[in-house]
This record gives sequence, structure tokens and C-alpha cells, in this order.
Amino acid sequence: MTVDALTDVTGVRVGHATRVGDGWLTGTTVVLAPEGGAVAAVDVRGGGPGTKETDALDPRNVVQKVDAIVLTGGSAYGLDAASGVMAWLEEQRRGVAVGVDPAHVVPVVPAACVFDLARGGDFRARPDAATGRAAVEAAAASAVGAVVREGGVGAGTGAVVGAMKGGVGTASTVLDSGITVAALVVANAVGSVVEPETGILYGELLQGRVESPDARVHEAARRRLAETAAKNAPPPLNTTLAVVATDAALSKAQAQKLAGTAHDGIARAVRPVHLLHDGDTVFTLATGQRALDSEHPLSLNPLLEAGADVVTRAIVRAVRAARSVDGPGGAWPSYGELYGGR
Repeated sequence: MTVDALTDVTGVRVGHATRVGDGWLTGTTVVLAPEGGAVAAVDVRGGGPGTKETDALDPRNVVQKVDAIVLTGGSAYGLDAASGVMAWLEEQRRGVAVGVDPAHVVPVVPAACVFDLARGGDFRARPDAATGRAAVEAAAASAVGAVVREGGVGAGTGAVVGAMKGGVGTASTVLDSGITVAALVVANAVGSVVEPETGILYGELLQGRVESPDARVHEAARRRLAETAAKNAPPPLNTTLAVVATDAALSKAQAQKLAGTAHDGIARAVRPVHLLHDGDTVFTLATGQRALDSEHPLSLNPLLEAGADVVTRAIVRAVRAARSVDGPGGAWPSYGELYGGR
């Protein structure tokens, strides 16, 4: 049975650590690979990313597999969450072996951050190593194939899209070949997710016939968002993060191609993207449980198409799962509050 989440890729687990209240509105999400790690790659399109260990994922470099990927709030400060994940992995003896002693490992933990500083009211309330450890422990304790919490949790706790509340979303699909492709996103963008003339989510315009919100509801929502944007100025920085996972056996180069085309899924759901102040970053994990059809050189194409599709759906789910926030750091209404439970 599938749960339409990143955890539909067998062995992949997700854990959130969430901090809310007393100046906090932030958190960390960890994607934990199966025992033995997974082939990983990354494609960074934003002009202002905050990342860690992304160079290790270059197909030209030595590291082939990673055990975890960290998505975190706190801007560059929040990247410290990866240290807590590294410490936990070292205790499990998971990482790149650097000696004959099995305890001598160096975990390679790629990480990327979103900007959510002071959205809870306290600029110094941001994830650290303890937050990262809490998230990876939550991932390790979760069941295989577990439902993944969405909305304002983990790295999406303080996420905002335009003047609207953002968050975490996830989605998956199974191809005709039996290969699973899934995504988890953190939607935190200055760009809009809403088509301005109708109020329809951009990401839903590609999913077939969509009923437009009532014109009066949309006009009221536009006024509310304009007021919110003015109240919360300056606008949020623009970063959408994603992890795309598959059970296919991919090389690092193939995984990097999948990360690149998955960015199309962001561009379908958020406008604008990939600007100089953006941090848009997509990671991929390939667990290698299912082989591609070696007799057909274009057998990667269905995965590339699916990667973009599940990223778009995951962004839509993040926005729909979000709940409004009104606190000392700002007020952001949710799509559900503005447009109802369509």
C-alpha cells in the first residue's frame, strides 16, 4: 500500500523536528536513506543558496552514497543541524569508511536551508545540532512506509510563499515499469503559488480541469494578501527545497539529471523562481532496488518526467496542508483560510 509520500520509496524515512512558541517558528526535516546509503546528487538553481556538502555530490567526485539529507530552517545558521545528524550517524557506524576500524567513518550529510529568521519573533531562535539529532531520531523511529506529516512542520514550520503560509508537502507515483518516484518539498518562496486572475494554484492548472474559486472570495483573498504583504515587509527570501527519491538503480550522473529536471516542477508551481536571491535546491536519492531497462537508452526519461510531476504535486500539497500563523514575527494566512477547503 502506498501513502503518496517520499516514504513510498522502500527504506526511505522522514523525520521532523518542530519548534513553535516563545520566539520560535522553525524546524528541521531529515530524509534518512536505507541502511547502506543511497546514490545522491544535487542541482542548485537559486542564486543565493545556503548549502552544505553539495560539492561531494558532483558525479566527478569520490563520494558515491549518502545516508541522510537535511532540510532546515534558520538560514545559514540552521545548517548546524547537519552536525547533529552526523553525530547520530557516526554512532550508528554509518558513513564513508576511512579505516579498518568499523567505527572510523565520516558521514557525508548534504544540507540546504530556507530563510525563516525571526518569523517566530526571536532572530536567534533557529535550528542547531540538537534539532538535527531530534529530526534524524524521529526518522529512524518511524515505520517503513509511514505517512509523512505535511504543512507547518519540520523545515516548513516557518515557511512562507508570497504573503501566504507555506510548508512541507510530499507526493509519489509508480511508473508502468514498477519504479517509484517520490518527492518531499519545503515551499518557502517570495514567488506566488496562486494564479492572480483566478486564485487557482499554479500547480493545479496542470492537473486537469480545476474549478475556480468564487470571484468574490478571490477578490477578498487578494485584498487580504496585499495587506499581509505590506504588514510583513520586507518580503521573504525565496527558496524551495526538494528531495526526489526513487528505488531505481541510477548512477550519480543520472541522479543529477533527475535533480535538474525536477526543478521544472518548482517552476510550474511557483512564480518567479531561480532568481539571484533564491536558494532553490533539489537533491535526489536513488536506492538501487530496481534496474532500468538497459536495452532502452531512453529508459531514464519516464523518471525525469515523473520527478517534475511529483515536485509540483508536493508543492500544492504543502500549500493546502499549511495552517495560518499570527504571531510576534508576522501573520500569514493559509490558502485554506483564504479560499476554503476546495
